[in-house]
Amino acid sequence: MALPHVIRRSLPMRFLSWATEAALIAGPFGLHQPAEDAAELEPDIILTPLVGFDRSGNRIGQGAGYYDRAFLAHPNAWRVGVALSVQEVDTLTPDPWDVPLHAIATESDWITP
Repeated sequence: MALPHVIRRSLPMRFLSWATEAALIAGPFGLHQPAEDAAELEPDIILTPLVGFDRSGNRIGQGAGYYDRAFLAHPNAWRVGVALSVQEVDTLTPDPWDVPLHAIATESDWITP
């Protein structure tokens, strides 16, 4: 299993190995993440927290671009958004740099655009 690891906004997010018994360290933005010396892994699936989404796979994130850059860096990874159903909107207009999701998981639905 790999978890996101962030150092600062100007650097890309990495996915570092994490064993469930290993302690997480405090990171920026209130994150808990694997230690910086953990092995970097190539993710098969990237679970992405959402602020909003539509059924076409468009999304609104936190605005820092970490996941857009991660999607581009790992083009073979399946992109899955995680949200509550109340975060769904009818339509979002993506920006040119936005990468659509392959699926969205909510507490009540599995959406595949």
